[in-house]
Amino acid sequence: MTALTDRPPVAAAPAGRDRREARTLASRFLGYAVLIFFGLVFLYPFVIQLGNSFKTEPDAAANPLSPIPDPVTLAGIERIFAGTNFPLWLGNSLLVTVLVTLGRVFFDSLAGYALARLRFKGRSGLFAAVIAVMAVPGVVLLIPKFLVLNQLGIYNSYAGLVVPLLADAAGVFIMKQFFESVPVSVEEAARIDGAGVFRTYWSVVLPMARPALITLTILSFQGSWNEFPHSLVSVQDPDLFTLPRGLADLVSGSLGKGTQYPLKLGAALLATIPVAVLFVIFQRYFVRGANEGAEKG
Repeated sequence: MTALTDRPPVAAAPAGRDRREARTLASRFLGYAVLIFFGLVFLYPFVIQLGNSFKTEPDAAANPLSPIPDPVTLAGIERIFAGTNFPLWLGNSLLVTVLVTLGRVFFDSLAGYALARLRFKGRSGLFAAVIAVMAVPGVVLLIPKFLVLNQLGIYNSYAGLVVPLLADAAGVFIMKQFFESVPVSVEEAARIDGAGVFRTYWSVVLPMARPALITLTILSFQGSWNEFPHSLVSVQDPDLFTLPRGLADLVSGSLGKGTQYPLKLGAALLATIPVAVLFVIFQRYFVRGANEGAEKG
């Protein structure tokens, strides 16, 4: 009896803990596997684009889904700059994108600050209108845009490409939500020192909104760089074409017969690089600004 009673009990807790850890490890592995799979599915078209940009025309036509060029050649890239108006389209896109981005950052932040801090009659209705504009499909506004541009006399000009894009409802919403998270006491201290409304906005509140401003800058740059429908109704002169409009012209067969895969995909690759680089550099600020803007909403 003494030997039986002195025997220590069998420990079942470590075995149960091991099973839980094994299930956790298996579920984590499965989750990572699913993420990697969808990541590869998402990246594969870009890999195809990159590979076809350095192929010969016969190789790209015979093996369009192969990511490995055989042989590797820069003929398609060279033809982009020598045989098309790509440099002109690139210059137009840079000009329009820089002007639109600067305009949106200024006007959207100014409007967002007014809606967040200034008290005036009809403020709630105006903000509701801004939200309503976000729900309107852009294609619905194409014909009205053309009529307004034509009436103002800025159709088929750089002003027609830039002016209608200088402000957008999404940017106003993002900035308003961020400004509402800024403590009012900061602005009250500035007003006690004699700062007016604009001075308070420009010198005190705006420097604090760097994450939201970077978010807005990335969205504005990406949106204006890739803007295609607006260019359809604002310009007709080939000398005013931006990259999306010029690439659409290439895809439509303006270069003659043949698939022209290396040239078309190479041009698309070059057009993708600036936005990709900008996002990679500022992605942490983009995520932080988006989260801070959403917390208040």
